[in-house]
Amino acid sequence: MNLRTSLLLVVLLSSVPLLSQQAIVRRNAILRTEPNSTSSIEGHLQVNDKLTLLDPTPEHGYLQVRTTGGQEGWVFSKYIKVLASPSSSDPSADPEASNPAGTQCDDTLWQHVYHPNRLIVKQPCIAVTGTIVDATNGREPDGVRHEADGDTHGWLNVDSQFQDLLNQGNLSNEGGNLVFEIVCKFPVTQADAQPACSAYHNSIAVPPVGSHVRVVGSYVRDTNHAQWMEIHPVSSITVVP
Repeated sequence: MNLRTSLLLVVLLSSVPLLSQQAIVRRNAILRTEPNSTSSIEGHLQVNDKLTLLDPTPEHGYLQVRTTGGQEGWVFSKYIKVLASPSSSDPSADPEASNPAGTQCDDTLWQHVYHPNRLIVKQPCIAVTGTIVDATNGREPDGVRHEADGDTHGWLNVDSQFQDLLNQGNLSNEGGNLVFEIVCKFPVTQADAQPACSAYHNSIAVPPVGSHVRVVGSYVRDTNHAQWMEIHPVSSITVVP
């Protein structure tokens, strides 16, 4: 990990509590590893315990939180009370901040997403700016991984106003970058993914590494892997000043 990436991780990790909402436990609850009642128990929460809300959007009735002791997990939303209003820098609090007039997403692309149920949609359409960085360590000339399901796996080093779109998975597994996936861009070698790209090839071009771009698409959390955040599917990529 280079010095620049290390400094970015420090800044992002130290800023999370300031950008997140605070909550308090209103009745004894279980902290779980996933947003459901059958996942493993991460810990037990007591009435009046203080929490940091990591994501204001519930999933299956659960909210993602961090305890004062640093444990992260999911708690049934009815068992906690949110104390603070959303941060002004949170794009979900002001849709116009991240989805300005003229931003359009191609909803038909979802029919070409392999196993779409693995993706939790946080914002149906969002526009994010940043710089494309090499996600392949020099192995691919275009700087994106050519996935077996035909998608790109690219990295966007987001501009400062979008840094709170990243989560711990982006920081620990994706070099502090936001993942972007153009569906059906490459030949599909994974048999069960072939139907999603049947008779369809995506014509969106990937600008060269180092390009400052505007990426438009759906903002989602991938529940596989390290559960990082992505723009998936990408509707457009435009080079901007």
